[in-house]
Amino acid sequence: MNKPLIEACVDSHASCVAATRGGADRLELCAHLAIGGTTPSPVVFKQVQRDCDVKINVLIRPRFGDFLYTDIEMEEMCEEIKTFRELGANGVVIGALTPDGDLDVEKMKRMMECAGGIDVTLHRAFDMTRDPYAALETAIELGCTTILTSGQASDVVAGKDILKEVYAKAAGRIDIMAGCGVKKWNIQEIHDHTGIRVFHTTGRKGVLDSGMVYRKSTVSMGLPSLSEYEIWQTDEQEFRECAQIVHAFA
Repeated sequence: MNKPLIEACVDSHASCVAATRGGADRLELCAHLAIGGTTPSPVVFKQVQRDCDVKINVLIRPRFGDFLYTDIEMEEMCEEIKTFRELGANGVVIGALTPDGDLDVEKMKRMMECAGGIDVTLHRAFDMTRDPYAALETAIELGCTTILTSGQASDVVAGKDILKEVYAKAAGRIDIMAGCGVKKWNIQEIHDHTGIRVFHTTGRKGVLDSGMVYRKSTVSMGLPSLSEYEIWQTDEQEFRECAQIVHAFA
């Protein structure tokens, strides 16, 4: 537990290849990171599995928004967990909450049973709980292997005090992985303040410009705040620099 590790948060084959070349120890494969991530396609998983010699954990999230799931959404997530387990995923990344902001133990148990013993990361639903220390104990009791957290803040720097407390209270019983806003210039700061040695980052340097020459400025296919002509992608060198810092931790 808590050995130096850097996980790439990636939502395309190109990003997976860049992160792997840059030294990723593990991938969290998602779709649609612009809205916080959703479950990726099994086809993309198989492409990445074929071309990237690294462990792959798969985000299981049916939609944008809260973590209060209906029975139909639970059915969908459980079937997806089984699918990716059978395809050979190293683990799944899950979370479910009650209306009162606690981990939904019954739904978590159901999903973990579907995981069948592969690794389980509790995702940033943890950051939306009303009591992170109670959620920590629940996650450990459930058998989760990792908690991904920003310290219940907008990013890891803002949440570093809670990250420090959560890491201390975990006491080696579960990996605490710092994620959200992790950059090469703040990894050392977070490590020094908290002791955390497991990090999660996209490794993006910026956005790539679309290859489109003709551009329709009057139409938006998604969120109006997002450009149709910007591509989010992991930068190999940026990720490598992050990985070198993490891998140097004793």
